[in-house]
Amino acid sequence: MPKTEHYQWYTERFAPTEIHAHAIEETYFAGRTAFQAVAVLRTAVFGKLLVLDGDTQSSQADEKIYHESLVHPALASVDDRRDVLILGGGEGATLREVLRDPSVARCTMVDIDGEVVELAKRYLPEWSDGAFDDPRARVIIGDALRFLKDDGGRYGVVISDLTEPLPDSPSFPLFNGEVFRDIKARLTPGGVYVLQASTAGFHNLSLHAKMARSLRAHFRHVSSFYTHVPAFDNDWAFIACSDAVDVAATGAERIDAYVRTLRGENWFYDAQTHRRLFALPLYVRRALAKDGDLFA
Repeated sequence: MPKTEHYQWYTERFAPTEIHAHAIEETYFAGRTAFQAVAVLRTAVFGKLLVLDGDTQSSQADEKIYHESLVHPALASVDDRRDVLILGGGEGATLREVLRDPSVARCTMVDIDGEVVELAKRYLPEWSDGAFDDPRARVIIGDALRFLKDDGGRYGVVISDLTEPLPDSPSFPLFNGEVFRDIKARLTPGGVYVLQASTAGFHNLSLHAKMARSLRAHFRHVSSFYTHVPAFDNDWAFIACSDAVDVAATGAERIDAYVRTLRGENWFYDAQTHRRLFALPLYVRRALAKDGDLFA
């Protein structure tokens, strides 16, 4: 009889009728911070995995799909990339991608959970790849809401790498009209606000559509885009917002010129990928076109 491997399993309850499971080879950390439950695991298929409040955040094998999609379409589309602001992003991978752009003079990252940042430095150093030690990085452990109110800086790109605005999420207070106005006040003329924006599957895109509808009340250009992230076992969506720049329409020559300036090689994103990200299937476009409830 062939030898059978006996694994423990991490099971993510994605919906009341849907679960995703990963075989665990090692548990590096499992516990709680002041804000959330945290686990750092090594899985058989995806390598290291960060889990917050029972939800997969990123995996060693494919985190670049998520982080390059979140960062580079926006950065490629703006002229002024000297100052960039990240809300959330505790693993440091979003910071890493921003700082690959040599034209960035400073990147400010504001995350409320300093314990997650320290756990990422200890167990997931591949995610940040030295970004926390880059002299251009300004890492602030604090409340992003308070920062947006108190900060007087202006940023060419504001990136929201926060968890989804579900009622039980610590990010829920950061998704409303007042916060959108505060973010607009922090953007330079021609700036872009980009955010991770939940799932985009035919069966689970209602939250994304609600987020996009809400943002259309505050920005002239609101463009949804998405890609499949294997570790999430889902299509994952993002939204790019601006009063001056239509990120979906950014040209291939501009994107390729931008990518050539980056330190190191991209793994996922280039001009061809950009076209794919913004080429939404009909069912997504129909969902986005529908009227519905909004975030206040």
